[in-house]
Amino acid sequence: MRSGRGTVRGLTKKACHAAQVSAQSWNGIPAYHVKILSVILATLSILLQYPLWLGKGGWLKVWEVDRQIATQDNINKRLQARNATLDAEVRDLKQGYEAIEERARNELGMIKEDEVFFHVLEENDKNIRR
Repeated sequence: MRSGRGTVRGLTKKACHAAQVSAQSWNGIPAYHVKILSVILATLSILLQYPLWLGKGGWLKVWEVDRQIATQDNINKRLQARNATLDAEVRDLKQGYEAIEERARNELGMIKEDEVFFHVLEENDKNIRR
């Protein structure tokens, strides 16, 4: 609301100018400086975020390493089960002759002295043709 003496809502020209300047500035800093400072701070924020997400040791690398660890854990569990089986077999071979004898019979086809070996063939088409 203007009156004839150059005042707005009862403010003098000086007070009106001071109100406009304070609306265009922040603690006495001109508005364009505030805009430039905002752009600089936003750019710095983005630059600081880059190593966190994409840099050496960023979140993407951490997620990839976590996936590799999970895969390696699965492989290790399978190998531990196989090693336990082999360990049991080695202990069995060290403790008694029964395991050695069983292996000799099954894998090498060996027989004891004074033992008779009978090889029984199942009937199938190959045996009938002979």
